Amino acid sequence: MTSPTPPPRCPAHEPLYGPEFAADPAAAYRRLRAAGPIAPVELAPGVHASLVVGYEAALHVLRSPETFSKDPRRWQDLADGTVPMDSPVVPMMMYRPNALWTDGAEHRRLRDAITDSLAQVDPNTLRGYVEASADTLIDRIAPAGKADLLGEYAQVLPLLVFNRLFGCPPEYGVRLVEGMSGIFDGVDAEKANELLATTLLDLVTLKRARPGQDVTSWLMAHRAALTDEEMVHSLVLLMGAGTEPQQNLIANSLRLLLSDDRFEGTLSGGSLPVEDALDEVLWTDPPMANYAVHYPVHDVVHDGVTLRVGHPIVVSLAAANTDPSLTSDQRAGNRAHLAWSAGPHTCPAQSPARLIAAVAVEKLLDRLPDVELAVPVEELTWRPGPFHRALAALPVVYPAAPFLPPAEPTSDDDRSTRRKSSSSDVRPPTAPPASRTGRGWLTRLLSWWRGE
Repeated sequence: MTSPTPPPRCPAHEPLYGPEFAADPAAAYRRLRAAGPIAPVELAPGVHASLVVGYEAALHVLRSPETFSKDPRRWQDLADGTVPMDSPVVPMMMYRPNALWTDGAEHRRLRDAITDSLAQVDPNTLRGYVEASADTLIDRIAPAGKADLLGEYAQVLPLLVFNRLFGCPPEYGVRLVEGMSGIFDGVDAEKANELLATTLLDLVTLKRARPGQDVTSWLMAHRAALTDEEMVHSLVLLMGAGTEPQQNLIANSLRLLLSDDRFEGTLSGGSLPVEDALDEVLWTDPPMANYAVHYPVHDVVHDGVTLRVGHPIVVSLAAANTDPSLTSDQRAGNRAHLAWSAGPHTCPAQSPARLIAAVAVEKLLDRLPDVELAVPVEELTWRPGPFHRALAALPVVYPAAPFLPPAEPTSDDDRSTRRKSSSSDVRPPTAPPASRTGRGWLTRLLSWWRGE
């Protein structure tokens, strides 16, 4: 006997894909909470999971590796073919030999290689990379008086920065971000995953032959002795965390600062509230809204809900952060959010990620202080997808500025957040204003890199 099909909008079949969910995920989280702290959802057509929407339940899952494994080889629906390999969510959930999808000693070995390599990145040098990249992009858009701050700034800036950090040739970087974007969007995700893997294998091969002072080479030289396969998939993890989530954190923070009345009148004052905006976004609109996938190692009953062995448990970092049971809504300076996850798989790159976003936002608002949204905030659209919280575009207008180098602070009254790059930082060559042809930003960026 088959069970009757639940009515539309029933929490048992709440879809986390499509434009309706993207437009108002908070409404979906409210419906799911009515079923309890963990509720059944669909990540894509035919891909079922349980979504953790309660804060305490999220902490329990994230901090209990002995019960909830990260290893997707336990995913029974994928193993038995119920979920096909060409499902759009598989590249974001499939097993890879890296720190995200392993447990125990293997996880510690792979994670140590990442944390030790990232520790060699000097924060002042990183700040210099971000400021130089930001200035380069702002120089390109300033004369036009209008821009899409997602496609022409937030999306491109992490690519420039990470290409420097990872010692990545320009054409590799463009292929990497194209592959990563395809995986996050779930558009031809299988092809995007193949592009990503082959490009990173090319990078690993290059660095084996010609190592340098970069994260890829440091990772390769680590005592963990990563194989080529482990190198590729560790780089998938780092590139994934450093591109799509980073651009969303930058864009979502700019959206908040340009639209929320609480920040009105403070943008041109002596203390730019960028850190407050970042805290707000990390609480309410984290760039990875639903992720931290786990698999019960045996059947578990939590709050009356049976969680089956090998069934995906997805932690909604966004829903947990906005759980009504939390007693305080004070977010400025409050780092108790779960945007960086928690437990043994807490993001190891929180500090550099926050630094990149803060400097990118500060620099944009310093250089274009009169920037405004080109449309009402409620008309902005969000990209569909079960995992990320990502704008489709962030159109803005501002007084057109001549093509001039950025001004340095002239008095103590200037924003305290402006900082000069250290003398050791290398600034990439200044680019001309962006062409307004119909070519995509990836093509334009690659052409500029090549000097065309």
